[in-house]
Amino acid sequence: MHLNLVKLAVGCESVNELKGWIAERMKQATRKGLPRHHVHITRMTPKRGEELLAGGSLYWVIKGEIAAREKLIGIEPFRDGDGVGRCRLVMQPKVVAVRPRPMRPFQGWRYLSVADAPPDLGSNAASVAAMPEPLRRELRDLGLL
Repeated sequence: MHLNLVKLAVGCESVNELKGWIAERMKQATRKGLPRHHVHITRMTPKRGEELLAGGSLYWVIKGEIAAREKLIGIEPFRDGDGVGRCRLVMQPKVVAVRPRPMRPFQGWRYLSVADAPPDLGSNAASVAAMPEPLRRELRDLGLL
């Protein structure tokens, strides 16, 4: 059984904007000759790394909703230039839209069980992600999404 993480996408307004950020990072990685993985640096290293890497994803909270995920493929603890412990969360650079679910703000990241993780949107993902944010939220609140 795998486990997931959930984290706030601070400053991100939509799933499309998240995809744009990641696409830009992939262009930079290609120019520098680095692997095409999306890396997010966090302060704390997850202690349940084996469970996370057994098929888990990082779920992104965008504007108060769990809205998208990326598959985790690596967890790399390291020390920064000041000697402070950090961790690289390495993901496949493919953003998968999920059924939006409200989530209150929190600091850092949290574990997210498989049972609590929202399902992928599947074939509806492109049309839902293209909707204006207020419309998508209203449809979700009405139980139509």
